[in-house]
Amino acid sequence: MVAPRPGAQNSTTYVGWRHAVLVPEPGPPPRRPAPSERERVSAEWIATQERREARTNRPLKYALYALAGIAGLCTLLWPVRILPGILALGGVLACLAVALPVLIALLQSRQVMRERVAEEERRLAEERAGQERLLRELQEEHARRYAEWQGRKRAYEAQPRWYGVTVPDGAGTVLVSGGTEAGWSAVLTTIGASRLRGGGDLTVLDLSGRAVAGDLVSLTEHCGVTSRSWVLPADLSRIHLGTNLGAGQRARILSSAVRAFDPKADIDADRALLLRLFEVVGADAGITTLIGGLRALADPNGSGAEDPAMRALTAHQRREVRRHCGREGSVAERAWELERHLAPFEGIGSRAGKEPYAQVKVISTDRVSGEVAARAYGTYTLAALSELLDMRTASASGDAVPWAHTVAVCGADALPVPEVDRMIRAARGAGAGLVLMFRENGENEDAVTRLAEDCFPVVMRQSGSRPVARVLSRLTAGGAVAGSAPAASGGGEEGAGETAEAGRAARHALRLHRLTEVIGEAVSEAVVDGHDEDGPGDPAEADTTPVSVRPAARAIAPLDLVRHIRSATNWGRATTQAAEIDTPGDSGGVRDFRLDAHSLRTLPATAMIVPGDGGLVLADVNPGILTLPTATLGTVEEARDGLAELEEQPEADGDPPPNLGPPPERLDWRTV
Repeated sequence: MVAPRPGAQNSTTYVGWRHAVLVPEPGPPPRRPAPSERERVSAEWIATQERREARTNRPLKYALYALAGIAGLCTLLWPVRILPGILALGGVLACLAVALPVLIALLQSRQVMRERVAEEERRLAEERAGQERLLRELQEEHARRYAEWQGRKRAYEAQPRWYGVTVPDGAGTVLVSGGTEAGWSAVLTTIGASRLRGGGDLTVLDLSGRAVAGDLVSLTEHCGVTSRSWVLPADLSRIHLGTNLGAGQRARILSSAVRAFDPKADIDADRALLLRLFEVVGADAGITTLIGGLRALADPNGSGAEDPAMRALTAHQRREVRRHCGREGSVAERAWELERHLAPFEGIGSRAGKEPYAQVKVISTDRVSGEVAARAYGTYTLAALSELLDMRTASASGDAVPWAHTVAVCGADALPVPEVDRMIRAARGAGAGLVLMFRENGENEDAVTRLAEDCFPVVMRQSGSRPVARVLSRLTAGGAVAGSAPAASGGGEEGAGETAEAGRAARHALRLHRLTEVIGEAVSEAVVDGHDEDGPGDPAEADTTPVSVRPAARAIAPLDLVRHIRSATNWGRATTQAAEIDTPGDSGGVRDFRLDAHSLRTLPATAMIVPGDGGLVLADVNPGILTLPTATLGTVEEARDGLAELEEQPEADGDPPPNLGPPPERLDWRTV
């Protein structure tokens, strides 16, 4: 494989999306203060005051009436000569003298009544003025509170709800435990989209037997990025991986492949024997020539005239092989075993030509060939990739971008642990990212987890009671956060251990979005059941499409990447159709998720449990979430830091009144 060209711009690797609502819902808007009714001096109050005055002045009025009667009587009695004129006049004057202060008192009472009404009117006017001042203050306060509510409402509606889950700094290995083929397809597409966005290199080793990288290849083609796909063993002759290396490296790779067939094989002895063969036949000799040399060792008395494989060597080379490698019986016996195990690799690279640089490379195995053959082909590929990474480490200048090159292995539990360990060390030395996906939590994964101290653990759907018990032990004991995997108990203690772990897991309450359940169920059946007879095809031989091909690794703009995910992948199309589930304010879209054995066995296909800030977090690896308008490439931690800084900023003086001017332009939350 050709080494990637420089140009990786962004090493951020996304493994999924986390749903979070950081800005709470502001609730109903504040109610506008209503003005009170204008109070006036009521007629009832005036009537009450008049009745009270009438009761108070009633004796005076009676006295006035009596005086008027007496004066009138005196006036009547004088003309009829009953009273003398002087007495009548004196009586009238006396009545007037008494009536005058009574009349003054009545007039004063009426004046007091008018003053009382006027005072009441002044009091009510002052109260109305105070109420109007208070109303203006309340309305100003309401305007301020309503402006704040509008700001919170806009922030609540415009905030992203899906945040990126990235590989932490310093983590060189992502360890995926469990998962279905659909989940693995989502993982590969999400990580592949990260590499396409940053211009990084991605190599996929798929041992699942199903075309889980189909969406990734489709996305790569739509982005105009060069990709290569090989299906082993059908494409052995087209792949040149490991065929153009030195003799020592090829011997190391082939001895590792032999150990995949025979776990008890002595890899050092096999490597030494293959090295001696390469010294005779040449470092660039093909597997066919190497098999001929092994048969010459296995049959020291044969001439090779009737053996097609031995005819690849000259008579002089056959004699040199026997002389250089020895004629002992143990050598001949081991040569037979090596020849038998290396026979499946005969013809590798025989039709491989010079190929252009491919940013995305997919090497997969056909499940028809069987598990043993898939293990051997996967081991060969992993060993060759380890050698290439070691070469990059030796030639690196020390300023390599982390995760600029990423290697993803689907079905890593089928590979020998020593080879996976060597791959981890090679990737760490070269600064490359490594993604290991295990079908279930087993002893192989526990061993790899202990070897990869800087791993980022991811838990997906589990199958069976034993893997669930082991995963629960890691999650509830904090093993997933720390990256350690304690061994699960076996035998009769397993059921009791699972019950105890389930009890402790009840304390972990996670949040599951309905979109995760819907998309996981809708796309599970869309994953290709297997490879075609001729493989998934080579993009270089496919029909031309109206996209510009990028010959070198270049970054792809986030909005362009979103468009390609929406149109090229099943995840993007399904998520776009179900986008209405992720409506703002839909409180029914999220539910509590209890971390127990049943939940781990029924996890949605794209759901994953990862360590987060303060504990475990339930995330979604669906790459189609990036197409939602509520998705962002920022993380929850970055968003919280931004909100904290915004709250700490003092308010500027002289700000314009609220709701003036055009609304601000809505930001594109897909950019960081």
